[in-house]
Amino acid sequence: MTRIENEMQYNSAMLRINQLLKVVDDKTPEDDILSVELVLLSNLVADYEDEHYPVEKPTLVEVLKLRMYEMGLSQCALASLLDMNQSKVSEILSGKSEPTLKQARIISQKLDISPAIVLGV
Repeated sequence: MTRIENEMQYNSAMLRINQLLKVVDDKTPEDDILSVELVLLSNLVADYEDEHYPVEKPTLVEVLKLRMYEMGLSQCALASLLDMNQSKVSEILSGKSEPTLKQARIISQKLDISPAIVLGV
């Protein structure tokens, strides 16, 4: 098999991967037949999922809300951390406004968010 062609093959591969995960661990040699099978099937599944179940890049709003949750920040605390007024933060979080380049740089640096996500590229 050079690739997974349909959902039935995908489901069968996933079932086999789950079986292999029960017997293959970190101590299993890389050249062990079950370990090789696990790697090959995992690569086939990853290729199939990339094609049929693509994961979209998160939006700035999604990442900001996640980071706020992770850091335990309220909208007011976020505004203070970013040295921005609350109305601007509210506009960004609601998707009504985009940050300026200066604000994007601050968001990226202070919240450790990729500049590509902040700039939407």
